Amino acid sequence: MNGQKKSVALSSGTKPLSLGVWGEESPCGDAETAVGGNVVEDLGDHLGELYSILSFNSTGELLATGDKGGRVVVFQREQESKNQPQRRGEYNVYSTFQSHEPEFDYLKSLEIEEKINKIRWLPQQNAAYFLLSTNDKTVKLWKISERDKRPEGYNLKDEDGRIRDPATITSLRVPVLRPMDLMVEATPRRVFSNGHTYHINSISVNSDCETYMSTDDLRINLWHLEITNRSFNIVDIKPANMEELTEVITAAEFHPHQCNTFVYSSSKGSIRLCDMRASALCDNHSKFFEEPEDPSNRSFFSEIISSISDVKFSHSGRYLMTRDYLTVKVWDLNMESKPLETYQVHDYLRSKLCSLYENDCIFDKFECVWNGSDSVIMTGSYNNFFRMFDRNTKRDVTLEASRENSKPRAVLKPRKVCVGGKRRKDEISVDSLDFSKKILHTTWHPSENIIAVAATNNLYIFQDKVN
Repeated sequence: MNGQKKSVALSSGTKPLSLGVWGEESPCGDAETAVGGNVVEDLGDHLGELYSILSFNSTGELLATGDKGGRVVVFQREQESKNQPQRRGEYNVYSTFQSHEPEFDYLKSLEIEEKINKIRWLPQQNAAYFLLSTNDKTVKLWKISERDKRPEGYNLKDEDGRIRDPATITSLRVPVLRPMDLMVEATPRRVFSNGHTYHINSISVNSDCETYMSTDDLRINLWHLEITNRSFNIVDIKPANMEELTEVITAAEFHPHQCNTFVYSSSKGSIRLCDMRASALCDNHSKFFEEPEDPSNRSFFSEIISSISDVKFSHSGRYLMTRDYLTVKVWDLNMESKPLETYQVHDYLRSKLCSLYENDCIFDKFECVWNGSDSVIMTGSYNNFFRMFDRNTKRDVTLEASRENSKPRAVLKPRKVCVGGKRRKDEISVDSLDFSKKILHTTWHPSENIIAVAATNNLYIFQDKVN
């Protein structure tokens, strides 16, 4: 993966963000193909190593991607692009390392995939960067550091590193540091294993910067970043009789400012907010968020499409955002009875639920993200579409991330889906949507209008258009 650059545009006028126009510089394409003058890579060449997670660090200078092959690729923002508005969204490969390998649990005769489920950055404390990555069973803490000097002039070793005979040492030398080509090293600092019986679906770093939690289908564990051999179970919803199991945990996240508060979502569409000060085991929640079901919309698929696939606190900590199959909902932490806002992502698929159930697409888990000011939310859809909703103006836009219509600095045109009746020239019929092309993973720069979108085996980075 050499020189993988990409950036895109989303136009803005006098407002902080306009949802009208977007554009793109270059995607992540074939290893042998230059797109927009940049050599890029297609992960499809590597046994289906498709993107499985995207995550900006706290400054937005680094973007980490994980794939189904257990590999983590970190992109770094080009320094010279910061002072050039047209190029400020350009990122290059910074480090690539194999985070997880396939394993086999011989006791349970179970193969453990190497796929990276989640990546979370730790706040930067020094020159090095730290991130947590997890597959289904094991969480690892990685240190990413730079080295541009090497020591020379050892007394007990020769230049090739071989140990010298002490009898041959006649003088004492002072070792010195010599400049060398910049080397970026990724080293595993901690391995947190044997904490989960079921598959890990979420990890979240606490605001105290000392602990994090990992979540599987039935339990949530609290870990200290310095202690790998034990964790503390804070939520356990496993019934004594598994036949009585009615729901599972789908996602969990710490509050961005209150280290004692966290939320977790369930497959029944509910969200529970817990306070670790109340009790050691947080099976009894402090707040319960759930929207009453409309009896007129009740169907065979109601429970499936109400399952929450992602939950995110706003940066301010005042709001919660949840994503289910058809909608994105924004909740006020002070109002449990109903969501503050509900946005239809692809309501035109409601008539297609039967076929989506048959091809298993109805079980797809879409992520959702806030922009830096919590004023715009973004989530993915099918046909490589992704949706953006402006909470202030109530405007929304559908955009497409695809290599066919992507040219350097090209402006993305809003797409519209025709449900019935006569289809206009610039619309696409709902029957023509490609459900094998889906955007499950998105992330937004913490302070700027730069977004990253994973369209199966292609990675796109977009920036707001500079007029």
